[in-house]
Amino acid sequence: MEVKAIARNVRISPEKVKLVVDQIKNKKPADAVKMLEFVNKRSAPAIRKVIMSAIANAKNNHNLDEETLVFKQMFANKGLVYKRHRLVSRGRFHPILKRTSLITVVLEGEKKKEVSKVPEVSKGSKGQKE
Repeated sequence: MEVKAIARNVRISPEKVKLVVDQIKNKKPADAVKMLEFVNKRSAPAIRKVIMSAIANAKNNHNLDEETLVFKQMFANKGLVYKRHRLVSRGRFHPILKRTSLITVVLEGEKKKEVSKVPEVSKGSKGQKE
């Protein structure tokens, strides 16, 4: 079963986010979360938060086992672009583009196996000695 988590309009350029996403794409989600604590990039906390959200969605909403989760897809796309400008000489201005990212994590896993309860044997007089 697939589980998805999305972070929209994260104020980091998608090119910078993709650098970190490519490092952790082939790992297990639990290992990726531990690894992201030590990655020295500004996008690491945002990616870690999205992965943890996807794991929580899998456990709570879809009753999936955390040990069986793997990354099916993980990517950073372009989000909104805030357009600003800087005034320069001769009455002109230079545009400044403040880019945002849309981080998507798709996990895949198996459901937890429910343990069936063994019915209790009634304490009748059949086959029991007193």
